Amino acid sequence: MKDKAEIMDENAMARALTRISHEIIEKNKGVEELVLIGIQRRGVPLAKRIARKISEVEGSEVPVGILDITLYRDDLSLLAEHPIINGTEINFSITDKKIVLVDDVIYTGRTVRAAIDALMDIGRPKMIQLAVLIDRGHRELPIRPDYVGKNVPTSKNEIINVKVTEIDGQNAVTISDMDH
Repeated sequence: MKDKAEIMDENAMARALTRISHEIIEKNKGVEELVLIGIQRRGVPLAKRIARKISEVEGSEVPVGILDITLYRDDLSLLAEHPIINGTEINFSITDKKIVLVDDVIYTGRTVRAAIDALMDIGRPKMIQLAVLIDRGHRELPIRPDYVGKNVPTSKNEIINVKVTEIDGQNAVTISDMDH
Protein backbone atom coordinates (compact mmCIF):
# COMPACT_ATOMS: atom_id res chain seq x y z
CA MET A 1 0.00 0.00 0.00
CA LYS A 2 1.62 3.19 -1.18
CA ASP A 3 1.04 6.55 0.47
CA LYS A 4 -0.44 9.00 -2.03
CA ALA A 5 -0.05 12.11 0.11
CA GLU A 6 1.39 13.30 3.37
CA ILE A 7 -1.24 15.11 5.42
CA MET A 8 0.95 16.04 8.39
CA ASP A 9 4.68 15.99 8.88
CA GLU A 10 6.42 15.73 12.23
CA ASN A 11 6.17 19.49 12.91
CA ALA A 12 2.48 19.64 12.01
CA MET A 13 1.79 16.71 14.33
CA ALA A 14 3.69 18.39 17.16
CA ARG A 15 1.80 21.66 16.63
CA ALA A 16 -1.56 19.86 16.59
CA LEU A 17 -0.76 18.01 19.84
CA THR A 18 0.42 21.26 21.46
CA ARG A 19 -2.82 22.97 20.46
CA ILE A 20 -4.90 20.04 21.73
CA SER A 21 -2.97 20.16 25.03
CA HIS A 22 -3.73 23.86 25.48
CA GLU A 23 -7.41 23.30 24.57
CA ILE A 24 -7.67 20.51 27.16
CA ILE A 25 -6.22 22.77 29.88
CA GLU A 26 -8.52 25.62 28.87
CA LYS A 27 -11.73 23.60 28.61
CA ASN A 28 -11.08 21.86 31.95
CA LYS A 29 -9.87 25.06 33.66
CA GLY A 30 -6.61 23.39 34.63
CA VAL A 31 -5.72 19.76 35.26
CA GLU A 32 -7.38 18.96 38.56
CA GLU A 33 -8.97 15.48 38.47
CA LEU A 34 -7.79 15.14 34.84
CA VAL A 35 -6.49 11.85 33.45
CA LEU A 36 -5.56 10.86 29.90
CA ILE A 37 -6.31 7.42 28.54
CA GLY A 38 -4.76 6.32 25.26
CA ILE A 39 -6.55 3.75 23.13
CA GLN A 40 -4.21 0.97 21.99
CA ARG A 41 -2.11 1.21 19.90
CA ARG A 42 -1.29 4.65 18.50
CA GLY A 43 -3.53 6.53 20.92
CA VAL A 44 -1.08 5.57 23.68
CA PRO A 45 2.03 7.47 22.52
CA LEU A 46 -0.20 10.40 21.52
CA ALA A 47 -1.71 10.48 25.05
CA LYS A 48 1.80 10.41 26.57
CA ARG A 49 2.90 13.32 24.36
CA ILE A 50 -0.16 15.38 25.30
CA ALA A 51 0.48 14.62 28.99
CA ARG A 52 4.09 15.85 28.61
CA LYS A 53 2.92 19.10 26.97
CA ILE A 54 0.28 19.64 29.66
CA SER A 55 2.82 19.14 32.44
CA GLU A 56 5.21 21.59 30.75
CA VAL A 57 2.46 24.22 30.78
CA GLU A 58 0.80 23.45 34.11
CA GLY A 59 3.80 22.17 36.07
CA SER A 60 1.92 19.10 37.29
CA GLU A 61 1.81 15.54 36.06
CA VAL A 62 -1.34 14.16 34.46
CA PRO A 63 -1.75 10.40 34.85
CA VAL A 64 -1.84 8.40 31.60
CA GLY A 65 -3.59 5.06 31.27
CA ILE A 66 -3.68 2.54 28.44
CA LEU A 67 -6.95 1.08 27.23
CA ASP A 68 -7.23 -2.05 25.10
CA ILE A 69 -10.73 -2.23 23.66
CA THR A 70 -10.23 -5.32 21.48
CA LEU A 71 -12.77 -7.43 23.37
CA TYR A 72 -15.34 -4.64 23.43
CA ARG A 73 -15.51 -4.13 19.68
CA ASP A 74 -18.78 -5.01 17.99
CA ASP A 75 -16.94 -5.92 14.78
CA LEU A 76 -14.54 -8.36 16.46
CA SER A 77 -15.51 -11.26 14.23
CA LEU A 78 -14.67 -9.16 11.17
CA LEU A 79 -11.22 -8.23 12.45
CA ALA A 80 -9.45 -11.50 13.08
CA GLU A 81 -9.98 -15.01 14.33
CA HIS A 82 -7.66 -14.40 17.29
CA PRO A 83 -7.47 -10.73 18.27
CA ILE A 84 -4.20 -9.51 19.73
CA ILE A 85 -4.73 -8.33 23.29
CA ASN A 86 -2.23 -5.60 24.18
CA GLY A 87 -3.60 -5.16 27.66
CA THR A 88 -5.22 -2.36 29.60
CA GLU A 89 -3.03 -0.55 32.12
CA ILE A 90 -4.88 1.96 34.23
CA ASN A 91 -3.06 2.11 37.56
CA PHE A 92 -5.32 4.74 39.13
CA SER A 93 -8.99 5.17 39.94
CA ILE A 94 -11.05 6.77 37.18
CA THR A 95 -14.07 7.31 39.41
CA ASP A 96 -15.05 11.00 39.54
CA LYS A 97 -12.18 11.89 37.18
CA LYS A 98 -12.35 13.93 34.00
CA ILE A 99 -11.08 11.53 31.37
CA VAL A 100 -9.70 12.57 28.03
CA LEU A 101 -9.71 9.54 25.73
CA VAL A 102 -6.98 9.85 23.11
CA ASP A 103 -6.98 8.08 19.76
CA ASP A 104 -5.16 8.61 16.48
CA VAL A 105 -8.10 8.61 14.05
CA ILE A 106 -11.87 8.80 14.47
CA TYR A 107 -13.85 7.21 11.67
CA THR A 108 -17.14 5.39 12.36
CA GLY A 109 -17.11 6.11 16.11
CA ARG A 110 -17.32 2.42 17.00
CA THR A 111 -13.87 2.32 18.62
CA VAL A 112 -14.84 5.23 20.86
CA ARG A 113 -18.13 3.57 21.83
CA ALA A 114 -16.20 0.41 22.74
CA ALA A 115 -13.74 2.49 24.77
CA ILE A 116 -16.57 4.16 26.70
CA ASP A 117 -18.08 0.71 27.45
CA ALA A 118 -14.69 -0.51 28.69
CA LEU A 119 -14.19 2.57 30.90
CA MET A 120 -17.65 2.21 32.44
CA ASP A 121 -16.72 -1.34 33.45
CA ILE A 122 -13.64 0.02 35.26
CA GLY A 123 -15.19 2.96 37.12
CA ARG A 124 -17.60 5.87 37.05
CA PRO A 125 -15.84 8.93 35.61
CA LYS A 126 -17.19 12.45 36.14
CA MET A 127 -16.95 13.04 32.38
CA ILE A 128 -15.32 11.62 29.28
CA GLN A 129 -13.92 13.83 26.54
CA LEU A 130 -12.35 12.74 23.28
CA ALA A 131 -9.14 13.93 21.62
CA VAL A 132 -8.14 12.67 18.18
CA LEU A 133 -5.28 13.60 15.90
CA ILE A 134 -7.39 13.06 12.74
CA ASP A 135 -11.14 13.20 12.16
CA ARG A 136 -11.80 11.56 8.80
CA GLY A 137 -15.60 11.69 8.85
CA HIS A 138 -18.03 8.86 7.97
CA ARG A 139 -19.50 8.55 11.47
CA GLU A 140 -21.94 5.69 12.10
CA LEU A 141 -22.65 6.67 15.71
CA PRO A 142 -23.50 10.07 17.24
CA ILE A 143 -19.99 10.61 18.60
CA ARG A 144 -18.00 13.78 18.11
CA PRO A 145 -14.48 14.55 19.36
CA ASP A 146 -13.93 17.50 21.71
CA TYR A 147 -10.39 18.08 20.42
CA VAL A 148 -9.27 17.50 16.83
CA GLY A 149 -5.78 17.90 15.40
CA LYS A 150 -7.01 18.02 11.81
CA ASN A 151 -10.19 17.28 9.89
CA VAL A 152 -9.40 15.25 6.79
CA PRO A 153 -12.34 14.53 4.47
CA THR A 154 -11.80 11.06 3.04
CA SER A 155 -13.57 8.61 0.81
CA LYS A 156 -14.39 5.23 2.32
CA ASN A 157 -11.78 3.52 0.15
CA GLU A 158 -8.97 5.66 1.49
CA ILE A 159 -6.87 4.82 4.53
CA ILE A 160 -5.36 7.28 6.97
CA ASN A 161 -2.00 6.13 8.34
CA VAL A 162 -0.84 7.76 11.56
CA LYS A 163 2.82 6.97 12.15
CA VAL A 164 4.52 7.57 15.49
CA THR A 165 8.19 7.09 16.27
CA GLU A 166 7.40 4.85 19.25
CA ILE A 167 5.79 2.25 16.96
CA ASP A 168 6.69 3.14 13.35
CA GLY A 169 10.05 4.88 13.69
CA GLN A 170 8.74 8.18 12.29
CA ASN A 171 6.11 10.85 12.91
CA ALA A 172 3.77 11.51 9.99
CA VAL A 173 0.18 11.21 8.84
CA THR A 174 -0.36 9.94 5.31
CA ILE A 175 -3.30 8.92 3.17
CA SER A 176 -3.37 5.98 0.80
CA ASP A 177 -5.88 4.06 -1.27
CA MET A 178 -7.18 0.72 -0.09
CA ASP A 179 -5.89 -2.11 -2.23
CA HIS A 180 -8.79 -3.81 -3.95
